[in-house]
Amino acid sequence: MQPLTILYQDEHYVAIDKPAGMLVHRTRIAEEAEYAMQRLRDQLGQHVFIVHRLDRPTSGVLLFALSSEAARAMCAVFESRQVEKRYLAVVRGWTEEAGVIDYALREEKHKEAQHAVTAWRRLATVELDIAVGRYPKARYSLIEAVPETGRMHQIRKHFAHIFHPLVGDTTYGEGRHNRLFRDHFAVERLLLMATELSFAHPYRNEPVTIRAPLPPEVTQLFTRLGWEY
Repeated sequence: MQPLTILYQDEHYVAIDKPAGMLVHRTRIAEEAEYAMQRLRDQLGQHVFIVHRLDRPTSGVLLFALSSEAARAMCAVFESRQVEKRYLAVVRGWTEEAGVIDYALREEKHKEAQHAVTAWRRLATVELDIAVGRYPKARYSLIEAVPETGRMHQIRKHFAHIFHPLVGDTTYGEGRHNRLFRDHFAVERLLLMATELSFAHPYRNEPVTIRAPLPPEVTQLFTRLGWEY
């Protein structure tokens, strides 16, 4: 079994490059699936503690604490918003150059909507000579998203809300565009990557920035689309 890639480690915290499709922890609906917390615990030979989460289909920077005390300290940093998370995503259509999505989200239907804000900027566009539905060509944008809040599926829901759903999103996206990327580029994953995590270290009183490289399949896709990143 391939070991998880460790991006950062000190005496209090460890960050991995979570592969797309891997759960962060065991759940009732996927108890038999492989998950990052167990894999990292076995790899390090010690308990690890969840600090934040990534969706199962999202890849990139995932931070754990090495003690319950360190987990509480880092959770306080997250709650005080001394953390910045950056993501790359491929979305349907040509977006505006930049913007802020301020749209409250519900985690569950019976719960009240919670304040949610995502800032973003467009990095590149492409137009493909492939017909999709009634359009003779297909357009896509590469965007960088910086969520200011941490709601469930926030980036995915926010871009679906502004009619630029993420490619590969089987919950909030569009099947025709997902099929295009499967059929023409052999890409079957959600194109959402957690590329950077920055925070104020609770023990060292200094800023820390952790970056994850793009997965090989995403790098190959960007090359085929003519995007440099």
